[in-house]
Amino acid sequence: MSDAHLSDRRPSVDPGPIEMTSEPVVLDQTATPGDDPLDSDGGTGESPAPVGMSRRRRIVLGSVLALTVLGAAGLSSVGWRIAQEKDATLSTPAEVAGLRLDDSEQARTTADYLRTGFTADIVDAEQSIGAVYADPAAPDRSVLLFGGTALVWQPERNLDRLFDLVSEGEGAVNGVRDVDAGQLGGVMKCGTSRGEGGDFAICGWADHGSVVMAMFPGRTVDESAGLLRDIRAAVQRRD
Repeated sequence: MSDAHLSDRRPSVDPGPIEMTSEPVVLDQTATPGDDPLDSDGGTGESPAPVGMSRRRRIVLGSVLALTVLGAAGLSSVGWRIAQEKDATLSTPAEVAGLRLDDSEQARTTADYLRTGFTADIVDAEQSIGAVYADPAAPDRSVLLFGGTALVWQPERNLDRLFDLVSEGEGAVNGVRDVDAGQLGGVMKCGTSRGEGGDFAICGWADHGSVVMAMFPGRTVDESAGLLRDIRAAVQRRD
């Protein structure tokens, strides 16, 4: 197709700039399907678009509607999770996952220190816990557990903040990675840090109703992740 042929289709008069107006835009009610090439059936036998709405407009509106429905479905899913997880409670039973609650003065002091740090820097907790669980088979493998309950809008963000807090107080936590959170859901992560007795694992979970962390001296990350899932199943409840 030549340029001369294209120029024949150009208007002989410059229409000038398009003016914006506050008046509502009204579709031409006198338009017919044949005015827009996309309105015709193209030989497919499909029904033409309604008067005043081209097939192009229908495609755009249909796409917007589909995105709106998907967005609403996503919000509904998040709302459902919040409703299911927000009313959490935590307890510190005398025995959990083969461990026994350590009620010595030193253990209580340690637990109070960890709980206080959590409530001061992480969330406005409705309930907070701190506990030391002793392993009867290995005194040097006690588990330090602390955390609390609250309405948590961004569980992973709050859990990451808790890892940062531990890094500032206890030393850098390295290799933090996601691990299976188990049947209670939410997010669970583990990493390792170095203490006086060597490396130890640190794991924590967060959902829309709780944020909890535990330290596992003398245990690997994989072993600690499994143990924390067992501990969580015993200490966390949802109303």
